[in-house]
Amino acid sequence: MRAALDAVTCVLCDADGNLFPSEEPAFVASTDVTNRFLAEHGVERRYTAEELRLATTGLNFRSTAIALAVEHGVGVADDVRPAGAAAAPAGSAPVLDAAALQAWVEAEAAAVTAHLRTALRPDPDVLEPLTAIGRAYDVAAVSSSADGRIAACFEVTGLAGFFPPERRFSAEDSLPRPTSKPDPAIYRFAGERLDIGPGRAVAVEDSVPGATSAVRAGWPTIGNLQFVPADERAEREAALQAVGVLTVVSSWWDVLDLLPRTAPAAPAAG
Repeated sequence: MRAALDAVTCVLCDADGNLFPSEEPAFVASTDVTNRFLAEHGVERRYTAEELRLATTGLNFRSTAIALAVEHGVGVADDVRPAGAAAAPAGSAPVLDAAALQAWVEAEAAAVTAHLRTALRPDPDVLEPLTAIGRAYDVAAVSSSADGRIAACFEVTGLAGFFPPERRFSAEDSLPRPTSKPDPAIYRFAGERLDIGPGRAVAVEDSVPGATSAVRAGWPTIGNLQFVPADERAEREAALQAVGVLTVVSSWWDVLDLLPRTAPAAPAAG
């Protein structure tokens, strides 16, 4: 396993639930928007924050809204319907199109970002090992979440200096067409923009969709359970291993211990 890290020069970090414990407070704010979205489209089902977290951890709100619309029979326009999803019967429900979906995405992002600004704090058990990692390696953030949300989280957790705008990659905002993990597009995009060759980066992920995205993109991946609730860790570890991570660890200190203390020199251009 360590041999797979010998050539690594860059650590690609998922953000939510990995660099800070944002999943639970984010779903508190997101659930209100999600339930209003469902009500407006004629769906009677309402979710608690915990139900939504367990069902959609690792997905951004765009993918969650589309999945819930399809699940509950809301008509979804061709420009947002995921590949392979059947259209709802004609006249069964209002049609969710790209413009309407974008308005809900923006409303959810604003609500969650405002809540996370008050809920998160700096954590020495992230800051200290990440500082040591940053002395030897390049680091970058690769997230499904909107860029404004992760920027706010980095600000209030003291991580902004590690992840300047040019080293943040958002599946919602950085790609020509927004997507979400487990689609590997955002990890491939980050590799291209950072000009990282095969085997030169390792991803660190807490969620199964995130780890799936990184593995599909070709990056060796470490599963990190630091902010996973204790009673969910055994199941999460098994699921992460099933999608092909190199190993699963309990903290960023463990990530630091896995990495060689000195990164190899990056290959010369050309």
